Amino acid sequence: MASLRTSSGIDSRFAAYVDRLGPVLGHADRSAPFRAYCTGLILPGERKSVEPMAARVAPGRVGAAHQSLHHFVAKAAWDDAVVLGAVCALVLPALLERGPVRAWIIDDTGMPKKGRHSVGVARQYCGQSGKQDNCQVAVSLSIATDHASLPIAFRLYLPDVWA
Repeated sequence: MASLRTSSGIDSRFAAYVDRLGPVLGHADRSAPFRAYCTGLILPGERKSVEPMAARVAPGRVGAAHQSLHHFVAKAAWDDAVVLGAVCALVLPALLERGPVRAWIIDDTGMPKKGRHSVGVARQYCGQSGKQDNCQVAVSLSIATDHASLPIAFRLYLPDVWA
């Protein structure tokens, strides 16, 4: 699998983090595709759909990696709220070591999309591009300290054409 290519220990910290989240995915067979998916999201590359991500995380076995990632994203039944809860349980203690919660933040996030097949994609206002664009929009609730923030709830907004 592709490395995050750092010398500062980020690879090992990332691996430990993903390993701690794996058990909440409901089945042990989901841990490896979960690691590959998270790695693909972090690695450089404009497109974050499974095919280009498979080429980045496993250049020597793109077909198998694509199938594995696609199954993980499209077919495997796992509860995103449970995963987000596990993330909060892992991250919140470290966040609070640096100071108390100072704010609750409700925010929308526009994610530009090239295609039209991802759920919720429509031509709508996208904050990242600052204009009407083809994108998905999600609404999040985060807590923030003076040093960092942590999303604790996240929902995809469905425009009328999807609802």
